[in-house]
Amino acid sequence: MTPELQRMDWMPSPPLAPIDSPLDLDHLSRMTLGDTELEQEVLAMFAEQAVRLVAAMAALPAEAGTLAHKLEGSARGIGAFAVADAAASLETAVRTGHGQPHAFAALKEGVTEARAAVEAILKP
Repeated sequence: MTPELQRMDWMPSPPLAPIDSPLDLDHLSRMTLGDTELEQEVLAMFAEQAVRLVAAMAALPAEAGTLAHKLEGSARGIGAFAVADAAASLETAVRTGHGQPHAFAALKEGVTEARAAVEAILKP
């Protein structure tokens, strides 16, 4: 005896990561164990560090790859995955010697968006 198959209309799955914010707040909450004060402290530290690192990389010095790697780790920690990916791209561009200005511009844009999101969260 063959069971009848019913036709089902499938719904599209939601994205795995939020696409409307430069920060994955669920990831941030997991990383800080839901501690709101710690989240705010980590976000403030990231915003300050990102500004310093981007300024240090502006002239694309020899250590730009190392600085980009540092920013990548920080960004992944708070859920700023677009920044982390852009930092990884800059690190690769520095290593290969190709596309550094474009990769830096993309990183700078990502950091600007992430910092705006951080400022909105930290705003009293």
